[in-house]
Amino acid sequence: MGFKTGAFPPVDLETFLDKPLFERIRALALHWVEYGFGSPKMIPATYVVKLLFLYILVGTTMITWTSGVGPFWDVAGWWNQPVVYQKLVLWTVFLEALGVAGSWGPIAGKFKPMTGGVLFWARPGTIRLRPWKAVPGTNGDTRTVFDVAIYLLFLASLLLAVVLPGVPSASLSAVLPENTSGLVAPWLMIAPIALLILCGLRDKTLFLASRGEQYLPAMVFFGLLPFVDLIIAAKLLICIVWIGAGVSKFGLHFTNVVPPMVSNSPCMPGRWIRRAHYRGFPSDIRPSKLAAFMAHVGGTTVEVITPLVLLFSTNHWVSLAGVVLMVVFHLFITSTFPLAVPLEWNLLFGYLAVFLFLGFPNQSGFGITDMSSPWLTIGIAAALAFFPVLGNLRPDLVSFLPSMRQYAGNWASALWTFTPGAEQKLNTLAHRPTKNQVNQLQAMGYPPAVAEITMQQTIAWRSMHSQGRGLFSVLAARLDDLESRTIREGEFACNSIIGFNFGDGHLHNIDLINAIQRRVGFAPGEFVVCWVESQAIHSRVQRYQLIDAALGVVERGEWKVADAVEQQPWLPNGPIPLKVTWRAPHRVTTSVGDPAGEIRQGT
Repeated sequence: MGFKTGAFPPVDLETFLDKPLFERIRALALHWVEYGFGSPKMIPATYVVKLLFLYILVGTTMITWTSGVGPFWDVAGWWNQPVVYQKLVLWTVFLEALGVAGSWGPIAGKFKPMTGGVLFWARPGTIRLRPWKAVPGTNGDTRTVFDVAIYLLFLASLLLAVVLPGVPSASLSAVLPENTSGLVAPWLMIAPIALLILCGLRDKTLFLASRGEQYLPAMVFFGLLPFVDLIIAAKLLICIVWIGAGVSKFGLHFTNVVPPMVSNSPCMPGRWIRRAHYRGFPSDIRPSKLAAFMAHVGGTTVEVITPLVLLFSTNHWVSLAGVVLMVVFHLFITSTFPLAVPLEWNLLFGYLAVFLFLGFPNQSGFGITDMSSPWLTIGIAAALAFFPVLGNLRPDLVSFLPSMRQYAGNWASALWTFTPGAEQKLNTLAHRPTKNQVNQLQAMGYPPAVAEITMQQTIAWRSMHSQGRGLFSVLAARLDDLESRTIREGEFACNSIIGFNFGDGHLHNIDLINAIQRRVGFAPGEFVVCWVESQAIHSRVQRYQLIDAALGVVERGEWKVADAVEQQPWLPNGPIPLKVTWRAPHRVTTSVGDPAGEIRQGT
């Protein structure tokens, strides 16, 4: 791969798309092993420029300048200033909510335009997804002027808290009498907290895009807690995020995540390192022992053990070693450019590790036993752990983000299928500021075949993960006309319709399918989706739904995760075993012009 030239799959453009589906998946998965998406180096370079300019240069300059601790290049003068920590968190929330941090750009499926976020959420008429139907005042799935107004007010409230100078704090002065920068005024947290909750009740997409599960508690701490309690609560928060992410990697899914992620990293020096993460390229591309080691020693163990050490250590050198380990951990994730591209989040967490555990060490009065009340410590820890525990036990009730299952491979996922030409109906969605990704690529000058193969690389990527083998198994076992259908990765397709996705299948479940259907009106069989929920921590199965946009859910069932991870991405032995738990009584047409085509009734 060069700076401007990518590594496109070595296929015959004139014949490749006529090959059988699983032959195409095999070719594209094998190409992914060695090249990932094959993006030219200028794509990750664009992200680096964005980080350096928007996050570090603009953000740090504004934060230090408005806090009286500038200039920004004098890092030694501000790295451990509490007001800088607060404002950096708020600046990160602002960028996330604006749509220019995580899930931005071509790696996240945003080609033209490269930004989703504000283009959707500041536009009346776009689709919104309420989290709970029982909440009064949230009916409907159309963004209103009111929704736009509270969203823009939320952005403004964050920006205001960033640019206003800190105010004196008695609790801060009692601990750091020489500090003159103060803290962000607690009253400035009232508006962003209230508006984020209100926005989230109206549209879960906005809450999740703002990473409300992590930043909302931080803002509550900023507004309510005295300084020492604030620091200790922040330590509890970051450790629960780390530990929750580590616990979520228990099981069979995560080992399958590491090889495709390493393969897509522009920082890997050679193809041999990528190949080493697979058992026996090209015949067997299940994870190798090296991949298992990287996943569960470099990943799971680090994320569970190191935060516990940091939380309880009273030795400077032990804490320093733990901080270095977590900074390296986040820098490694940043270097792989995962498809959700949470680069700002990873840089922030690296900084937070340094700020919290070296800037305010446990042995200096900032340990968990130093909080003003043990009941406050217990209450905060229990509140922070509530959604991770519930989300692991009942993943159907909690998004994988509040469940703290970031990039664990245990995802709710989907594959969308369309009969010939039906996908173009999505381009008729009113108020949508984008077109389908394949059309975005063509608008950038990609020939139709190249654009289509590029999009098929995303379903090959999905097939390299455990749930992908199950999703393709359902489609292969149930759709007689699968070979003639257009198949899309649900996460990428969702991005072009609601402006955001972060690997969370709850953003493109039956609610989004119904919202699309009300606007487009697909005929039965034209738009069929296989959707699967995350695996519960105590379960051995994943439960799927087969959804016809025109008819609703037509089948529910499950597969064993162990069966999925043992298969090759291209299912050479056929679909994995499926257990049907419910099926609609009606027969479902699956191909336009073929009344006899129907979803097969066998298992």
